[in-house]
This record gives sequence, C-alpha cells and structure tokens, in this order.
Amino acid sequence: MDTTQNQVLKRIGRQYGGPGAVVTAKDFLDLASRDAVDQALVRLTKRGDLNRVGRGLYHRPRMNQNLGIAVPPDADKVAVALGRQTGSRVVPSSAVAANRLGLSTQIPAKHVYFTDGKSRSVKVGSQTFRLKHVAPNKLPSNDSVVGRALQAIDALGPDPDDQVIGVIQQMLSSKQRESLLKEARYSAEWVVEVARRIANPNQSEEMIAHG
Repeated sequence: MDTTQNQVLKRIGRQYGGPGAVVTAKDFLDLASRDAVDQALVRLTKRGDLNRVGRGLYHRPRMNQNLGIAVPPDADKVAVALGRQTGSRVVPSSAVAANRLGLSTQIPAKHVYFTDGKSRSVKVGSQTFRLKHVAPNKLPSNDSVVGRALQAIDALGPDPDDQVIGVIQQMLSSKQRESLLKEARYSAEWVVEVARRIANPNQSEEMIAHG
C-alpha cells in the first residue's frame, strides 16, 4: 500500500504537472488526515523532494538542464495555489497578463493578481504577491488563455493595432474567441469592441467590401 508521501508525489506528477508544481496541504486532504498530510509534506521537504516556499505552500523542485541550476517557482503557479488554499479564484492583473502573453515588454514591478477572495499580501521566498479583491463578475472565465487575453486587452487600452489583434487571434481557437466575446460583455464598452475585432477577424474586411 502506498504511503501518504508516495501518494502526494504521484498526485503532484499526475495532476499538478510534476517538477515546477506549487501545491498546498489542502490539495491532499482527501488522501489522509491533516496531520498525516502535514507530516508527509515535512518529510518530503527534508528529503529534498519538495521545498517549502511559503506558509502552507510547497514547490516541487525543477532544474534547468542547460545551466544546472534550480528554477524558482513560477509566479502564476504560486498565485493559483494561493487561490486553491483560500477557496477563491485568482487571475493575473491586466499588466501581468499582457506581459505573460508577450504583448507588452513592460515588466510589472509587483506580482499583482485579482481575486474574488479577500485582499492580502503574501510573501513567497523573496517575492511578494498582492491579491486584490474585485467583484466576481470582473474576473474572466476559468479558461486561462481567454482570461489572460481579456486581461491583456484591458492593459493595452482601447486602440490596439492590427498586429496586437492578430497575435491574440492566433493564440485563441475559434471557440475561445467566442468565449472571449461573451466574457467581455461584463467589461467596459471599448473592451467589448476590441473583443469583437478579435472574435470576428473578417469583420473589417467585410465592412470595406460592403462600404
């Protein structure tokens, strides 16, 4: 029979992506009691299978094979784990989303994420994460790609050029473009118009043809 430690490692590999994953004790409470899970996490940390990176947060180490150095926890994975820890949704702020998608070269000075939970700041290693409460209808859908695209639109403003529109179109499937337009309904009118340009790539050509 598998020990709790082995079960934890197997779940990290199967459900959370293996090396590089960020997990919390709550992710394993269906496997054993809280005390047993906590003991397993402590033992895995002592063995080097996990690194404790914050209160109740653990990182499965990942090495950069070319450089031979450990890769720090990914900020988005930390933020998502913080959301699971508190039972709330967490998504990148507009500036973070635009940078992640390569639509902005400006690197955000802080890790700011929006949440439908309580606002708070969390220290993870040398990094500080700011979780900012917003109304639930201001958060994008559970589709991370659609959500990031919507956040990026908000950061880039009402008049993105055709190149930016093209980049976002290419990263979304036709179904995701439809989802983007539906999600945009709850945003400012200019966001809806930009989403419409993305969701209907041939619209401008049709307007010219029939103009």
